[in-house]
Amino acid sequence: MNSLIDVTQTILLIPTRLLGQVEYSTEGTPPSPVAMIIGLLFALLVIVAMWKVFTKAGEPGWASIIPIYNIYIWCKIVGRPWWWILLMLIPFVNFIVAIILCIDLSKSFGKGVGFGLGLAFLGIIFFPIRGFGSAQYQGPAAGSLAPRTAPQVA
Repeated sequence: MNSLIDVTQTILLIPTRLLGQVEYSTEGTPPSPVAMIIGLLFALLVIVAMWKVFTKAGEPGWASIIPIYNIYIWCKIVGRPWWWILLMLIPFVNFIVAIILCIDLSKSFGKGVGFGLGLAFLGIIFFPIRGFGSAQYQGPAAGSLAPRTAPQVA
């Protein structure tokens, strides 16, 4: 019985001790200044693009930089109720809700689901296209459950 314990310890415990001696940490190596500048430029681009999207929708642009409040205004722009903010605070649920909000935002500006998925997954490219492009805000896409129809001319 003792030999079985010795074999088990040799097979299981010695390799874990060896793994514990290796330092995998990269603490102490800060990001390069070039990487920080590029990251800040990307963040600034998205902030300015969101500001333009909010302004096109008739909302104050500064609302795009206030956490939580920007989600409230985003829900208001696309026609979703205020309690969707609470859904955005639930882990994993927030991914689905964000995709739905992006699709609704796309529809609110007269584009399709494909553009909404682009907003959700490639926002760094699609938000500047939405903000600086020629698309005009057409009203909340999720304002009612009935499909939107063209106005009838009498």
